Amino acid sequence: MCRELARKNAHVFLLGRNIEKGQAAVEAIKSKIGNKDVEFMHLNLKSLQSVKECAENFLARNLPLHILINNAEITTEMFSLTDDGIQEEFGVNHVGPFFLTKLLLPKIKASQPARIVNVSSMGHRRATGIEFESLNDPNAQDSKQHYRQSKLANVLFTDELNRRYLEGEQVYANSIHPGLVDTPMLRRNDLSFSETFLGSSISTEDGALTTLYCATSPEIEEKNYRGMYFVPFGIEGEKSSYAEDDDLAKRLWEFTENLIDEKLSQKK
Repeated sequence: MCRELARKNAHVFLLGRNIEKGQAAVEAIKSKIGNKDVEFMHLNLKSLQSVKECAENFLARNLPLHILINNAEITTEMFSLTDDGIQEEFGVNHVGPFFLTKLLLPKIKASQPARIVNVSSMGHRRATGIEFESLNDPNAQDSKQHYRQSKLANVLFTDELNRRYLEGEQVYANSIHPGLVDTPMLRRNDLSFSETFLGSSISTEDGALTTLYCATSPEIEEKNYRGMYFVPFGIEGEKSSYAEDDDLAKRLWEFTENLIDEKLSQKK
């Protein structure tokens, strides 16, 4: 994904937790594409303080921000918490990207036309809502539901972001399912994918296409696509009934804001 954006001569920032791997990826892109405007910036989505520092570091550069891609996707076999004490899938897949987007939103709006792409999953369709009260209860849900819930949150967040901040703006926020991409996560036993799914999985290159469509295609602006959910390859997908629930989206937004405020105040 970063490689293709760099190929289009974009100034690309690759954000990640592993500095060594991130810098190696940046150097590989530079070497292959020849675009020197590719940089690594440290971001640990398990830490709200790291998210804040990452946003501050970017904003200090005083550069425009035309495309933000929130591509976080983890799942864990065992129940675990982030550095701030938030259930890990929910924290990394939803809360961290939510916080980063809010911190960068004024810059994004100042840079419009702009795009925000939130990478969700078709797994959101199997989530049974957001378990607000039992989020941190290790016995409330299994690992698959933790993941599905976080991916439902991605779609709800995208829609509420459009309603609250982007009406009348040339900022187009959409969510996507990238496809069953052949990655180590797909092959993990705890996700219980069958050989049929593995046999029909797509390459990482093809897995980036729907994200790139939402990030770069002129159609997004021409057809005023916002608050939509796309599946491979750039086709409008069907959201679950929970993902269409405006009241649930509003509640999630307020819950997430309060959770972030609470966790940050505890660090002072």
